[in-house]
Amino acid sequence: MSKIYVLDTNVLLQDPHAIFSFEDNEVVIPAVVLEELDAKKRYMDEIGRNARFVSKLIDQLRENGRLHESIKLESGGSLRIELNHRSFQKLQDVFVEKTNDNRILAVAKNLSLEEEAKENGRAVILVSKDTLVRVKADAIGLQAQDFLSDRVVELSDIYKGFLEVYVAKKTIDLFYQRGELPLSEIAHHPFYPNQFLLLKDALGSSASAVGMVDASAGSLRKLAYQDDIIWGIKPRNVQQMMAIELLMRTDIPLVTMAGKAGTGKTLLALAAGLLQTEDLQLFKKLLVARPIVPVGKDIGYLPGEKQEKLRPWVQPIYDNLEYLFNTKKPGEIDQILAGLHSVEVEALTYIRGRSIPEQYIIIDEAQNLTKHEVKTILTRVGEQSKIVLMGDTAQIDHPYLDEYNNGLTYVIEKFKDQSVAGHIKLMKGERSGLAQLAADIL
Repeated sequence: MSKIYVLDTNVLLQDPHAIFSFEDNEVVIPAVVLEELDAKKRYMDEIGRNARFVSKLIDQLRENGRLHESIKLESGGSLRIELNHRSFQKLQDVFVEKTNDNRILAVAKNLSLEEEAKENGRAVILVSKDTLVRVKADAIGLQAQDFLSDRVVELSDIYKGFLEVYVAKKTIDLFYQRGELPLSEIAHHPFYPNQFLLLKDALGSSASAVGMVDASAGSLRKLAYQDDIIWGIKPRNVQQMMAIELLMRTDIPLVTMAGKAGTGKTLLALAAGLLQTEDLQLFKKLLVARPIVPVGKDIGYLPGEKQEKLRPWVQPIYDNLEYLFNTKKPGEIDQILAGLHSVEVEALTYIRGRSIPEQYIIIDEAQNLTKHEVKTILTRVGEQSKIVLMGDTAQIDHPYLDEYNNGLTYVIEKFKDQSVAGHIKLMKGERSGLAQLAADIL
């Protein structure tokens, strides 16, 4: 039997195509949702763009019939704008204030009571990205669920970029002798391009080896940079060794890195970028950018010129540059960067419309990007450029994103089977013992 799904505003703001995700069921949009979309459409950001897109989409569907009477969708279901179930009477003793969230709950509850009175009434389910709205719905006996169709992957399936494989010790010895091995001698299941394999002795000895999958040759090859010191930085664990391999390889133009705070993502990316830009001169410029999303309460408008305004947002990048350049005095890093002319630290706000050829591009905090924003960034990359996206998917400050639907996870999953891309999840914190403990238990 078909069901009735009542959509909250945040579902449409997160995924403008959400109304087509409910197969042959009826989708109901309360009138108050249209009011909230109207209030958001003037925003000059991703939320505003989605609000405008949904508005235009519903307007196009209006050509197929009267929206308040229900119209058929290509997915097999139907869409209806609900105007007749706004009564707050059933909830006025529970929720005193007539907020927009409570008005949406009232529509869903009234529809549910109406269906319950029928002999073959349909189930009414409220769909919301707002946890408290779902809690309220449960409190009043209403079915509610999160919108999951925008998820790229489930938690247990998130790609790590490396795989532990247990083999005979003689296989490990043979790998060290040859520097490569056919994948068929290691395992018979398929591997992803540029995936790392951590070979371990099946009998439990300490023998191990690390290699990268060469999909075109069907072999596992020894890492080319595993013994290198990059701009004074030496890898402290096997995942950092894998990260340096990806960051230094000229045949892998897209690199993604994920990991908790303190695992070395930014430091490794900056070190590899500086080496290839300043020393090897493989790129004309090192461009470092991060999205402007505050942690906690926003500090409001900042005085000064553009660079002065940006400084608080990009200070974490400057902290790592100060470490790499071993600066001692205040303001010394600014003088060094001014003299180099090949290192640019920028806010992601200004990247739209640009074409970026022959540059080493680092995008920090990429977990705060939406799917649309990350697509915008990747389509800016010009010829002979390399881009590195990195972030911690467990620390997301965007109101409509989570571990499963953010831009970084989206790129990781969509590009994991492409030979131009490589990914590694950094597992061990190296900032300090306290930082690692905090990342694990807090």
